[in-house]
Amino acid sequence: MSAFEKLKEELRRDPKRWLVTGSAGFIGSNLVEALLKLDQEVIGLDNFSTGFKKNIERLKARVNAGQWARYSFLEGDIRLKNICRQGCEDADYVLHQAALGSVPRSVADPNTSNESNVTGFLNMLVAARDANVKRFVYASSSSVYGDHPDLPKVEDKIGNVLSPYAATKKFNEIYADVFARTYDFKTVGLRYFNVFGPRQDPDGSYAAVIPKWVAAVIKQEEVFINGDGETSRDFCYIENVVQANLLSATTKNDDALNQAYNVAVGGQTTLNELYKLILDGLRNRDSSIPEQKPTYRDFRVGDVRHSLADISKAKKLLGYEPSHSIKQGMDLALDWYRENV
Repeated sequence: MSAFEKLKEELRRDPKRWLVTGSAGFIGSNLVEALLKLDQEVIGLDNFSTGFKKNIERLKARVNAGQWARYSFLEGDIRLKNICRQGCEDADYVLHQAALGSVPRSVADPNTSNESNVTGFLNMLVAARDANVKRFVYASSSSVYGDHPDLPKVEDKIGNVLSPYAATKKFNEIYADVFARTYDFKTVGLRYFNVFGPRQDPDGSYAAVIPKWVAAVIKQEEVFINGDGETSRDFCYIENVVQANLLSATTKNDDALNQAYNVAVGGQTTLNELYKLILDGLRNRDSSIPEQKPTYRDFRVGDVRHSLADISKAKKLLGYEPSHSIKQGMDLALDWYRENV
């Protein structure tokens, strides 16, 4: 039995109280769903700047009445200290996902990204510390590796960050380290590598590439690839991210605390390969979808050329074992997208 399967049994026997920030968003709502299905008590916090009320409605449909009764929602902004304090009250664990994502958004408006991702993060750290939360797990990003040339990416080798968004995530890790040293406050940072899956928004200027391309192919609209298509990423299905969060929050290994970890599958897929995977997968499901060639355009400012994670540290210290490859995850994600775009 894997470490994660053992953990799920333990949580069902001994439920805890969890705060999930960004709970109406893609990753946050999947975390809430997983916790409720394990009969945990969950507080969701979101201001709906990038999250959606429909994700909360979808959650309700995916759990039973008893599990739903264990869920409470707090609408508010992490830039407000009183909201952070209210959310952390009596929480055992905090899974902090609230942030303004997207490199282009941060390039266009660095101030707002900083307010949410740095000031909001610090507000949450202080509130969690003051509430004596047992563990504070937060979403960092593979963007902190910046221009460091080595592949795969290893946690202790980072370069110069290439965007305001990446800078905010680097500051998160710095603040978490300071709180560990200054207040003996227990944190774990998770450097997500291109997460995808159900409830990921296909709309808007800053939509992630997979849902955006899926929606475009289904609607037979133009698909744009930035650069030559040979840019590569380590795409990670949402179930792997859920596993990493829960293992990080509950680990009994003291050596695992106050660290940052790569959360990925340790695979490398180019944008050209990704597009073919999406197109072939959709055409296998619907023969009326035609062959479509993508349109190539300029590289995007602030983007890293290649990304590939070394996940050995998370495996060793957290017991993390990815359950879904990109193909396994894509098979599940495509079914969801076809029903929801």
